[in-house]
Amino acid sequence: MDREPERDAARPRHDGGPDESAAGDGAPHAPEPAGGTPTGGAAGRDAPGPRRARRDAEREKRQGGVSRRALLTGAVVLGGAGAFGYSRRDELERWWWRYSGAAAPRVEGEVDHVGAEWIPASGANLRRASRPRDFGVDRVVVHMPEATYDVTLKVFQDPSHRASTHYVVRSGDGHVAQMVRELDVAYHAGNRAFNERSVGIEHEGWADQPEYLTEAMYMSSAVLVAGICARHGIPVDRDHIVGHREVPDVVRICPGSAWEWDRYIEMVRSERDALG
Repeated sequence: MDREPERDAARPRHDGGPDESAAGDGAPHAPEPAGGTPTGGAAGRDAPGPRRARRDAEREKRQGGVSRRALLTGAVVLGGAGAFGYSRRDELERWWWRYSGAAAPRVEGEVDHVGAEWIPASGANLRRASRPRDFGVDRVVVHMPEATYDVTLKVFQDPSHRASTHYVVRSGDGHVAQMVRELDVAYHAGNRAFNERSVGIEHEGWADQPEYLTEAMYMSSAVLVAGICARHGIPVDRDHIVGHREVPDVVRICPGSAWEWDRYIEMVRSERDALG
């Protein structure tokens, strides 16, 4: 069970950009005539200043043209916007659905896994999303909460905990509770990128107490994961179905050394093949 809070990304962030203030107007200076004497004398020379600006403005008004300064200013603004848009293109692609009206429809209490019981986690322990439109799902993360089934549910319903998984599997009979829709990002992996790309499953028990690893729990979990893999096109192998301790930059022992990975993967593969 991951108790590390994830900073919510429910809205795009603006990290600032280049200074858009102009250092000058960009207008060329008037050249001096031969001999080095400014035209019109020291008091009335034709140099950059209010008189020159007024004259240029009148000429542009008569000609219906656009000033060089306006062109330069427009180019700076457009260039800056283009650079910002390019730098944030991935974020913009992930957020398009929120502003286009394309958010996935939802039904209160609906579950993704047939037979699961809907027991919603606190909204503070997840991030509303529209996967796979905004984040592709290509991993399943196996957890053990170091707690009983009932305690795990209560913890994920506590808004101060800032953690949850999509599913919790009970040891004794393999009963499955769904706490977060697969559409949404659950805070379970302690790694933001993995949270966004994965479905997390808690299995009741403690990593150093293998008696919790019952046949009923293994079978129920295998059926659950086979369905997840089918829905998201996830390969059934150890590169894509991982333990929490295998998530990058995370120090965890779950699901522990007693977890029978080879047998489990074969069970998931068999159930996945049965789905066609």
